[in-house]
Amino acid sequence: MSKEKVQDLLDFIDASPSPWHAVTTIEKRLQAHQFTKLDETVKWQLQANGRHYVVRDDSSIVVFIIGKKPLAEAGFKLVGAHTDSPGLRLKPNAPHAKDGLLRLGVEVYGGPILATFTDRDLSLAGRVSYRSEQGEIFSQLIDFEQSLLRLPNLAIHMNRNVNQDGLKLNKQSELPLILSVLSNKQIPQDYFLSLIQQQTKISPGQLLSWEFNIYDTQRGAFWGVDQEFYSNSQLDNLASCHAALEALLSRPETSDCTLVCAFFDHEEIGSESSKGADGSFLSDILHRIALATETDIEDYQRAMALSFMISADMAHAYQPNFSSAYEPDHRVMVNQGPVIKVNANLRYTSETLSQAKFISWCEQAGVPYQKYSHHSDIPCGSTIGPMVSARLGILTVDVGNPMWAMHSIRVSAGTLDHGYMIKVLEEFFWT
Repeated sequence: MSKEKVQDLLDFIDASPSPWHAVTTIEKRLQAHQFTKLDETVKWQLQANGRHYVVRDDSSIVVFIIGKKPLAEAGFKLVGAHTDSPGLRLKPNAPHAKDGLLRLGVEVYGGPILATFTDRDLSLAGRVSYRSEQGEIFSQLIDFEQSLLRLPNLAIHMNRNVNQDGLKLNKQSELPLILSVLSNKQIPQDYFLSLIQQQTKISPGQLLSWEFNIYDTQRGAFWGVDQEFYSNSQLDNLASCHAALEALLSRPETSDCTLVCAFFDHEEIGSESSKGADGSFLSDILHRIALATETDIEDYQRAMALSFMISADMAHAYQPNFSSAYEPDHRVMVNQGPVIKVNANLRYTSETLSQAKFISWCEQAGVPYQKYSHHSDIPCGSTIGPMVSARLGILTVDVGNPMWAMHSIRVSAGTLDHGYMIKVLEEFFWT
């Protein structure tokens, strides 16, 4: 069963080469389970047992099932994750000629391991905005799918110390991606616009703007003698989105509590946006659920006091080749269960009571668990957990599955762990 779940995860990721595509992939799965889409500009009418979702700006989504009991009696159960991953994004005026080659200028998004983008079969996916013949503005997803771009490495004969000093890439001059050989008559911008037209059937005169994510075209795969590991891009954090969604969709019935999955864009760059975890999106939706179910302000506050959130993001698995980078008493291993992430300075939200609750759900589900603390001499990362917990005022725990090579273009994790995470999130939602 774990392998089947992981294969579905790999298919989910391969269909989602950008945050905008990830939300579309999620929407398709929701619609297959009779969820209806709500418009933020329209007044809502919600009933018990109702299954709905809301998308903001194409790349953040909140999914919910209205509980059987009033909010003030049961509260919310929430799982939060994010749809974006660190990497490279195209600049607005990306196409340019350099010594007979057409290159695309890129900007670093978040904190990727840049060296891992070299010598890979790369492509573009994202969205374009255009003006229709009637003057209206629309957006359309675009995915070139084929291997389109490359960042060739410098030969060791010209970089003799690369194995001693590591590969260091200048973000301005050494990251532009090679797209094509350019003839003297071709204008870079016109050539690039013609490629977009071929994919979208939108004429260059209608195009107004675009956002493109650079992605690796290699599909996800199992590896290891017994296929006990798997690898793909974007496990951080589409793996958590997939696990939460699978848990939410696993039962046809309705819980006493109102169940919520919130998947945000922009986590990798701080979440401070209209659709990020540090913005108003989730609190707006929760307030509107309360209003549409005739829950007054005091009862809404009572509901929040009863609520709990699991912030699900990936965790650092122990890699014995780099043992000095890990806290020696908190080495977490792949295929040994979800990780509770703890930090005294609240880079993670986990504290005594929220940890205990998650441990209890693991035990009830028959799922092993681990605890992680970061090496004290290395700055610790963070998640959406602290900011959402602070905004909503609800008890939260930070958890995630262990993985290797976080923020590489291609990362790995344990086949058993994804099934474990789905199972404990089912326990959380449905008991």
